[in-house]
Amino acid sequence: MNQLDLDIQDAISKACLACFDAVVPAEQVQVQRTRKEFDGDRTVVVFPLTRLSKKSPEETAQLLGSWLVDQDDRMTHFQVVKGFLNLSVSTQYWAESLENAINTNAFGIAPANSKSKVMVEFSSPNTNKPLHLGHLRNIFLGFSVSQILKAAGHEVIKVQIINDRGIHICKSMVAWMHFGEGETPQTSGLKGDKLVGKYYVAFDKAYKEQVKQAQNSGMSEKEAKDSAPILTEARTMLQKWEQGDAETMTLWKTMNQWVYAGFEHTYTEMGVTFDQLYYESNTYLLGRDEVLNGVQNGAFNQREDGSIWVDLSDDGLDEKLLLRKDGTAVYMTQDIGTAIQRYKDFPGLDRQIYTVGNEQEYHFKVLFKVLKKLGIEGAERNFHLSYGMVELPEGKMKSREGTVVDADDLMQEMAQTAGEMAEELGKTDGLDSSEKENLHKTIGYGALKYFLLKVSPTKSMMFDPKASIDFIGNTGPFIQFNYVRALSVLNKAEGLIALRVPKEDSAWDESEIQLIQSALEWPEMVQAAAKTYDPSIVANYCYDLTKAYSRWYQDHPVLKETVQAKQEARMAICAICERNIKAGMAMLGIEMPHRM
Repeated sequence: MNQLDLDIQDAISKACLACFDAVVPAEQVQVQRTRKEFDGDRTVVVFPLTRLSKKSPEETAQLLGSWLVDQDDRMTHFQVVKGFLNLSVSTQYWAESLENAINTNAFGIAPANSKSKVMVEFSSPNTNKPLHLGHLRNIFLGFSVSQILKAAGHEVIKVQIINDRGIHICKSMVAWMHFGEGETPQTSGLKGDKLVGKYYVAFDKAYKEQVKQAQNSGMSEKEAKDSAPILTEARTMLQKWEQGDAETMTLWKTMNQWVYAGFEHTYTEMGVTFDQLYYESNTYLLGRDEVLNGVQNGAFNQREDGSIWVDLSDDGLDEKLLLRKDGTAVYMTQDIGTAIQRYKDFPGLDRQIYTVGNEQEYHFKVLFKVLKKLGIEGAERNFHLSYGMVELPEGKMKSREGTVVDADDLMQEMAQTAGEMAEELGKTDGLDSSEKENLHKTIGYGALKYFLLKVSPTKSMMFDPKASIDFIGNTGPFIQFNYVRALSVLNKAEGLIALRVPKEDSAWDESEIQLIQSALEWPEMVQAAAKTYDPSIVANYCYDLTKAYSRWYQDHPVLKETVQAKQEARMAICAICERNIKAGMAMLGIEMPHRM
């Protein structure tokens, strides 16, 4: 709820006391934005007040409206539509609100650490392949939610859990031992994550060939898949790893370091950072210990074969395996350990937010219930930020077959495409090669991030690179271009035109008042996006404000305006739109250019 709604609630409360001698708490007054087909800025729902006024809804609204217009300078006129009171707010009120917003250094941004401490987990890749398009939605979503929560006043810790153990990395290790011939990132010229991913694909190719050969010799498909020599070798390697075999551990550490270096390069290029990293190889042991403790205190049960399970049937779920009969961990084991370790590392942590695809929704329902059974206070406040998959026109991506869209390649392609379009439109004239490269990245990366974030996380989406980089429509480049327009006006006027907000009615037209109203909604948008963990609220607000600004800009010259009050009014509009758009796009992780 914004300040105007609060002001009207308070005014209606006073009006009820004056008109009906009735005490109505301000927070009980229902205020809505007036529908476009009616006159007014805000609508008060009058029906609940009739029990106090002892009058019809229309008469109640008429009395309240008359009192407000007579007693409150902010209200200029009113309209009664059945049981609704539509109120029109004065131009002076909007101008003063705009002035306050402009004079607030961080308009819409709550005081730092004024709310609870939250942790956002995102990215969390496996160390057997490079980051791909699917990771990009995860990373941009998690990073953006972190920025939005911070803007809303929360203390935010950004983390990732790196899945650095398990059969997947063993497959890459086995393939490298068979086919690598000592190849390294240095000798190959490949980023480390790409090199390891190359051998993950090589493993799958060799595995399929062995399965095919076995089937040709008369073996059933199931038996052939289960007994393929290269898969057996990967399973043996996993056992050696869990036993701490020195040779296996050395190779594992070496190949993982290759991957970590590759990831870090990509994150730097994205402009994404983390406050702390967690590794599955460290936390799964803690998870195992917690599960064993859970058996002792009766939270979990151990079956005759030695496996440990949790029964969640009373919570509408089913039984879930927590430790295998041989004592080895499952994914749930390490998630339990990781979650508990984080509570220890960050005292006062209110909740953990897990940015993970929607195919894992059941997993996190179980995890949060398990943590509660283990006595973790506030476990029910943890949240699974579930999101839909990103698909391509060609279908789903498959890492083991090497059909994924590589993140580095995609970002490079986006920057290149942005450059080609910018050159064609003449938007890079006068820039040197370094400036052009930076601008191409700013536009290309911004287009990619915006396209993936403008859709609600809950929805699956089809990625269209060409549509994402268009300079027209609901795209990052459209917003960036119009931002530069506003910035250019402000820069040209610096020192020549004072940034003052005129209060007289003659300085403003109706379209400008509407634009001010949109700009003043910014604090509400930040809080709504933080409450729902939905960056699309911010993205689409930025687009709607930009679209309104662009339309207004076409018909309202600023620097050529000869009436001083109107010129000042238009400068103020440029200033608030430039600030809000820049702040909103920053929350999406999008850099704004200085020229375009």
